[in-house]
Amino acid sequence: MAGSTTEATAQSTAGTDQTTATARGSRGPPKPIDIDKTKPQDFDGQVSTTNGLPSAETLREVDDYVVLDRDGKTRTFESLYNGRNAARRVLVIFVRHFFCGNCQEYLRSLSESVTVESLLRLPVSTCIVVIGCGDPALIDMYVEATNCPFLIYTDPTRSLFDKFGMIKTLSLGPKPAYMKKSITKGIFDSIGQALRHVPDGLALKSGDQRQVGGEFLFEPLDIVTPITTPREEGHKRIASLDDPGGHDRLDEGPIEVKRVSWCHRMTTTRDHAEIPELMEILGLDSQEHPIKDKDRWTKALEVRKGTGTTMANQMSQVSSAQEEQSISS
Repeated sequence: MAGSTTEATAQSTAGTDQTTATARGSRGPPKPIDIDKTKPQDFDGQVSTTNGLPSAETLREVDDYVVLDRDGKTRTFESLYNGRNAARRVLVIFVRHFFCGNCQEYLRSLSESVTVESLLRLPVSTCIVVIGCGDPALIDMYVEATNCPFLIYTDPTRSLFDKFGMIKTLSLGPKPAYMKKSITKGIFDSIGQALRHVPDGLALKSGDQRQVGGEFLFEPLDIVTPITTPREEGHKRIASLDDPGGHDRLDEGPIEVKRVSWCHRMTTTRDHAEIPELMEILGLDSQEHPIKDKDRWTKALEVRKGTGTTMANQMSQVSSAQEEQSISS
């Protein structure tokens, strides 16, 4: 059983790498990165990893890394949190391969707990973006399987995963509160999804099964935006998988400086930050009890996996001031 699993993993990785190489052409990735080859590629147990916030230098380095949408079209990573129509606060969730039942369960629980409507009610525009590491042709399947209302992209090269310090492991770790399915049920569902994609050649292109992800919250430096004038039009060169040398696009003009104010990196294959913690750092009301099992909800409230300080408290003060002003008027 272990031998067949290892062989399937190797075939999956090879399939993804072949797809990526085809997309890139012969010119390589849009921006070469140095990967620490001293780190082991597989782990037998839970691995300790740092939750240190990415530096401003790291963010500058990954600005022009590209991700693919459901149609295979490229866009820069920076555009997800600093683009013309991007929200001021963006939670980026990195998930495992697209057939991973654990991550699918996480997104299902998240979608039930954090709705688009609840995000729209926040005093500062906020959204969630999901990034996987498989073939973009599987994104539609992933959306259907998870009922996820948030935008989903993929990073087949896993360059962002590497640069942000996310590790590889096959360890399950303890069962999180967001998991509802049994391990057996999850495995059979994942196998079924893969088998359904044998005819279209995508069964082995869901992404590296060893890769785990994490969550990163991008926020502006100040709750009050300094951008008060329309952005000027201009041109700038950006790289892509197909055109590493860059191509022309309209420059979006002055934009807010963003930073990662909070982050969490997974240490096992089902170690995403619990839903209550995400609701807390986003500034949502944690009293909504989206997890119906009170014991599991209480346990989830006690767990804090991420590191950092967000503007959630400032947003709460703004909301209270707006309510008082509304009442007085």
